[in-house]
Amino acid sequence: MARNWWAVGLRAVAAITFILATILLPRPTLAALIMMFAAYVAADGLLAIVAGVRAMRRRERWQTLIFEGTTNLLLAGAVLIWPAMAAVAFVHLASAWAIITGALLLAAARRLSLSHGRWLLALAGTVSATWGTAAAAWGPSAASAPETIGWWLIAYALPFAAILLALAGLLQRRDRHARQAAECA
Repeated sequence: MARNWWAVGLRAVAAITFILATILLPRPTLAALIMMFAAYVAADGLLAIVAGVRAMRRRERWQTLIFEGTTNLLLAGAVLIWPAMAAVAFVHLASAWAIITGALLLAAARRLSLSHGRWLLALAGTVSATWGTAAAAWGPSAASAPETIGWWLIAYALPFAAILLALAGLLQRRDRHARQAAECA
């Protein structure tokens, strides 16, 4: 996974882009906010699949990355195919997605070595699953103002992006050390 540090970093960049768009763009309508979130989830899913395919080629563990990426793409596709339905059930879709991907990240963390940031991946999974549970239990309804839903989504994306950036930095250092060791050998 260390060789894919850049994919983890790009996933964080996608989350940061979503956060900035939500904060800086003019008051978004619910439909625009949903589409921005779907674009973020799709980018995150594609990058997870890229990382999984690269890991598969190196005979490393890849299944949970591919499954997580596929789950993300399915959610993004559902939002794009049924935007009217998504506007009504968006918070429920997003919370279910966060719980599922949180569980997948926790499963992936169990397989990751401690030196490659297992605790960071577990933390990302915990943040995702916790946010999903909180959003399902206490989150905004479809009748809530777009700003309220936007702040709930930012509350997910901000810590998730920070954790992914930390994980990408750790993985980059591990990859650099492994390459240097290989050059010395």
